[in-house]
Amino acid sequence: MERGASHKSEYFAGEVFAMAGASEQHITIVSNLTYLFVSQFKARACKAYSNEMKICVAATGLFTYPDVVIVCGDPVFHDVQRDVLLNPQVLIEVLSDSTEAYDRGKKFEHYRSIDTVTDYILLSQDRPKVEHFTREAGGRWLYTALVGIESVLEIPSVKCRLVLADVYDKVVPLV
Repeated sequence: MERGASHKSEYFAGEVFAMAGASEQHITIVSNLTYLFVSQFKARACKAYSNEMKICVAATGLFTYPDVVIVCGDPVFHDVQRDVLLNPQVLIEVLSDSTEAYDRGKKFEHYRSIDTVTDYILLSQDRPKVEHFTREAGGRWLYTALVGIESVLEIPSVKCRLVLADVYDKVVPLV
C-alpha cells in the first residue's frame, strides 16, 4: 500500500500513521547532511540515504523513514524492491515540535533494538545543537551534546566529521 501512496506513512502494529510535511529549515538540514556524508563516502563502501529510504525495525515491526540513514558495507533490504533497509548503522532525526518527544522516546526505543545501529543523532532545527547517542559494549548508550556553530561532530563508527557550520549552512532563522 505504501509503495503506491502519494504520501509517506509509518507503519506499526497494524496501524498506518501519515507523516506530516517538513519545514524549510528541516529540509535544508537534511539536504546539507546528505551532501556532507556523500562527499565523505566517495571512495568508501558507505552510503547515506535521505528521508526517502524506509527502514524496518524487525524486532518491533516498525516501518519508518529516518531523516538520514547511513549503512556501511552491503545494504540488506526487506525484499527485491530495495526500498526498505534492514541494516542501518547511523540513524539521524531532525527534531520538530510535533515529533521531538517521539524521536527521543518511543522511536529511539525501537531504533535501539536494531543490532546494526551504532549511532543515533538528533539535531535541532532552530539552533546549532546536536545530540549524539553512541552504542557502547554491553548495549549501553553514551550521550554527547554539542552546541554552537563552531562545534564539530565526530562519528568514529563511520569515520565522518561534521562541522555544524556546514550542517546548518543557509538555515534561516538560526538563533
